[in-house]
Amino acid sequence: MMAKPEKKKCRPPLRRGLYLILTEPRDGYETLGRWAVEAGLPAVQLRYKGHDEREHFALAQTLRRITRDSGTLFIVNDRPDIALMAQADGVHLGQDDLPAAEARRFVGPSMLLGLSTHNLEQVAAANSAPVDYIGFGPLFATNSKIKPDPVTGPEALKAALSISRHPVVAIGGLDLERIQRLKTRPHNVAVIRAVCDAPDPLLAMRAIQALF
Repeated sequence: MMAKPEKKKCRPPLRRGLYLILTEPRDGYETLGRWAVEAGLPAVQLRYKGHDEREHFALAQTLRRITRDSGTLFIVNDRPDIALMAQADGVHLGQDDLPAAEARRFVGPSMLLGLSTHNLEQVAAANSAPVDYIGFGPLFATNSKIKPDPVTGPEALKAALSISRHPVVAIGGLDLERIQRLKTRPHNVAVIRAVCDAPDPLLAMRAIQALF
């Protein structure tokens, strides 16, 4: 009797809404991860900036355990190897990380692949890359990076949305008020401090997600 061929695992869709990035959150990665699931966020990204590989992997395992079988995707920033080992839903790359084509070959067809873009030329170039979504920004000035990329301004978001073949995640200095003022609503908005430094992070998550 011939064995049935294995079904290929489809990449999970990235729902619209808040794409939460966790970088040394005040209340801890585990607590923020649980709140993200409770708030029904589309995705949470681990953006680890330390140098302890074991800690990085342990955090990825923790967030994978929390988000598993929920509606919240778990994405690892920069590291396809950590993403694979932790069985994450996806990995997000920067312009200076592995080329998207090489990363896709490494992680396989079932993992989401995101790519940061910082100008319209990079947005256009991403159209032919094997990615599932792009980040675009920073829309506003941000101090989440030691060497931040040049600010695009919110006006450039409309142009990015018009030329991108992929869903766009707007990022950079966004908070509830600035998101409400965006003339064009992207597929997702990515925030760090607007949630993680808020007096009530869960309430902040829910308020932003409610806009979508």
